[in-house]
Amino acid sequence: MKSSNNQFKNGQSVNIKETGEVVTILKSQYVKNMKRYSYIVKEHPETFFFEEELKVL
Repeated sequence: MKSSNNQFKNGQSVNIKETGEVVTILKSQYVKNMKRYSYIVKEHPETFFFEEELKVL
């Protein structure tokens, strides 16, 4: 099984860098062709974010 290298865990609270809004990670997914993780947050389930758009509190 491949080890997880994603920066954030499900349920973790993080900031959206652009807005400063505190959000909770709902789901993460590895995007193979882009070689990075995308995240869906509970507060905006219709939008996904990449790791570089989020930061740890």
